[in-house]
Amino acid sequence: MPKKLMQTRGVHLCTSRLDHCPAPLTEFTDDELMMKETVAKLAKEEIAPHVKKMEKEGKIDDYVLKTLFENGLMGLEIPTDYGGAGCNFMSTILTVEEVAKVDGAIAALVDIHNTLVNSLIIKVASEDQKQTYLPKLAQNYAGSFCLTEPGAGSDAFSLKTVAKKDGSDYIINGTKMWISNSDIAGVFLVFANANPSAGYRGITTFFVDRDTPGLSVAKPEDKLGIKASGTCMIHFDNVRVPEKNILGEFGQGYKYAAGFLNEGRVGIGAQMIGIAQGCLDATIPYTLERKQFGHDVFSFQSMQHQIAQVATELECARLLVYNAARLVDAKKDVMKEAAMAKLVASETALRVTAKCIDFMGGVGFTTEFPQEKYFRDSKIGTIYEGTSNMQLSTIAKCIRKQYS
Repeated sequence: MPKKLMQTRGVHLCTSRLDHCPAPLTEFTDDELMMKETVAKLAKEEIAPHVKKMEKEGKIDDYVLKTLFENGLMGLEIPTDYGGAGCNFMSTILTVEEVAKVDGAIAALVDIHNTLVNSLIIKVASEDQKQTYLPKLAQNYAGSFCLTEPGAGSDAFSLKTVAKKDGSDYIINGTKMWISNSDIAGVFLVFANANPSAGYRGITTFFVDRDTPGLSVAKPEDKLGIKASGTCMIHFDNVRVPEKNILGEFGQGYKYAAGFLNEGRVGIGAQMIGIAQGCLDATIPYTLERKQFGHDVFSFQSMQHQIAQVATELECARLLVYNAARLVDAKKDVMKEAAMAKLVASETALRVTAKCIDFMGGVGFTTEFPQEKYFRDSKIGTIYEGTSNMQLSTIAKCIRKQYS
């Protein structure tokens, strides 16, 4: 648990059940419930007041970033021996969801940092590498997952960035694109092909520190949504790193990318249901207060049915995300479930936020109300860490394998 939370035991019930879950979805441990409640309070009190400023400036406020580290949200699953909170994956998912209710951009930072960067290091790094990087990632700086390139998006393994052996070092050359957290990251996990003749089997992962000569980070992209989340292009011009900076095994980078993106997709699912729920929570009170024809807007049956529909869709998406998170904690194969969770959560978030703008009427189309930001922030969910079409292909592949 984060530093400010007490260790407790026991379970609390949530509203639904999926009997095939390895750990009953009806149960939240006290630790998980306390995490959810504490992060919700933290987000409302410490993040929400800075959202408009961060949106306008296109960067994360220093105070908000410091708050995330001080409260353990940047080292959720990092063991306490390395300065982390020692939580389970479900706690990470609940954290991302609660933060996203307030700001999808901060949720993106927390999600990617924890589910991709930290998780990969925890599971495959050497002990020396863990000692070097995990305490810093838990307490000092963010990390970036550098996979995507200008010509390698959905076709993630057609990488052009190469790492050429030179004595006991590797020299990295290439360009990465759409790299989240890159404006504030202290270390980059870089996927480069160290043996191009072997195709994707030559892809290897390297630790590259921000101050390494030859590494340059371009200015953040001016995006439609999650504007405070720094998304930059990164250039590697004869970047020299020692062989000891290889993360995991040589030539296994493609496996790491494919495997850990599954957890990342569950995290994106959590971000999306948080965005959708935050938007709905900001909208329903307005429909109860807004009067038309002598009645509050919520009283009209056509409005009630629309609200009931999106609320039901959102709950379905939430259950898919929670189920996938439980499977991750149970160390089960989660490829299909992660793809389903991300697909449904991202598509649902788009529908819910669009509907909320409709429910608000004209004011929903202005920047004075938060619905338009939630709507813009939700769009990225159908794109990054695998587009909706790629999720459909993954699901179909898993189904075919199941019946073959």
